[in-house]
Amino acid sequence: MYVCLCKGVSDRQIRQSVDDGARSWRQIQNETGCATQCGKCACVGKQIMRDAVREAMVADVESLAYAV
Repeated sequence: MYVCLCKGVSDRQIRQSVDDGARSWRQIQNETGCATQCGKCACVGKQIMRDAVREAMVADVESLAYAV
């Protein structure tokens, strides 16, 4: 789904940035351009980023649990 129409940023691109290591909204903006023009997509983009970061953290904790 497109999140930022101005820059053509999709939810997949935001999630990919998180998978690649982005952990802040500023990093997402720098990598994707999301919410850097009109800004109307910022709330949705931030929520997608938060969900993706949460999922990444859970996956990290689960992988550590299996390693022990």
